[in-house]
Order: sequence, then C-alpha cells, then structure tokens
Amino acid sequence: MNYQQRRRLQAGETRKAILEAAAHLSRQGGFDKMTIRDICSAAGVTTGAFYHHFSSKEDLLTQGFASLDSFLLEKLTPYRDNPPLDRLEALLTLYAQYMEDLGWETAALYYGQRLAHPNASASLAPDRYTLRSMLECLTDLAREGVLSRSFSPEWTAEFFFRHFRGTVIDWILHQGSYPLWDKLSQDYALFEQAFRD
Repeated sequence: MNYQQRRRLQAGETRKAILEAAAHLSRQGGFDKMTIRDICSAAGVTTGAFYHHFSSKEDLLTQGFASLDSFLLEKLTPYRDNPPLDRLEALLTLYAQYMEDLGWETAALYYGQRLAHPNASASLAPDRYTLRSMLECLTDLAREGVLSRSFSPEWTAEFFFRHFRGTVIDWILHQGSYPLWDKLSQDYALFEQAFRD
C-alpha cells in the first residue's frame, strides 16, 4: 500500500469514527447538547481533523446516514449466508433499531437538514448499502420464484425503501410514541403476502 492509499484509508477511518461518535453522543444526550469538542474527544481525533471532514456540527446531519449504512454493513455480516427472507427481516429489524437508538429528535433533525440541503436526493443514491442490501434479498427471492413476477426486484426495493422511510417520518411526527419495529413488522408481514407470486 502506497502513501496516498494509506492516507485515504486513514481519512475514511477518521470520518467514520467522527460519525459514529456523533451518533453515540446524540443517542445519549441529544444532538443539540453535544459539542464538536465532545465529538472529537469521543472519536479520539483533533478538532482540525473534524473540520477537515465536516464544516460544522450540522454538516454531520447532512452526511449522517453514512453511519446507518456502516452500522448495517457490520451487523448484517453474520446473516450473509442466511435465506433472503431472513436477511430482509434482519435488515428491517436493524434499521428500526438504529433509528430508535438514534432517537426521534435526532432523526427529525437529520430529515430536516436533508430536506433543506440542495443535494437532498443523495440519501436516495442506489449505491447506498441499505438499498443495495435490500435489492440483493429481493433479487434472490425473485430467482427463487417467491417474489411476484409482476414487480421487479428494483421496483420493489425502491417501494420498500420509500415506505419504510415514510414510516420513520410518521414515527418522528408521533415523537417516537410507538415502537418503530412493531409498525415496520406489521407492514412487512402485509407486504410479504402482497408481493409473493
């Protein structure tokens, strides 16, 4: 590995550490209460390193769901060889867990920041791990003849992603007053029947 490759790897690890520390602190005490100094201390980085990656604390919200993708990548690894329905349920369970751990207040701040950002559609990028993982499960189900031929795996993945994002927004509007996974699992059970062949 040459010098530039090592620097890129180190920069990626620093950025990930900052996002994870911010998510952890936000879950503990709320986004508004934490400071950049708190985040840097928890991440084990300097404030200069923070400002190299993010222009402000609010910028963390603009880029925030990169940590969701990292969380899911790590947590779904043990499920890699499981049947696609098991992997899909694990994905949705972990998605709900991440959001509930983040807290409705921080999730609300994130969505507000995303909607105000001129590049809001970046959170819908097809190369995001969350969407790719869902698509892989649905592609496997289509290959097994479980997913209805009336719906392509790509269309179904985008539909699920839109719907479950909407469920999170409903949960935020209700100030986290109900368990998110309970609602998602009810919807998932309905969809599982509707999209079967």
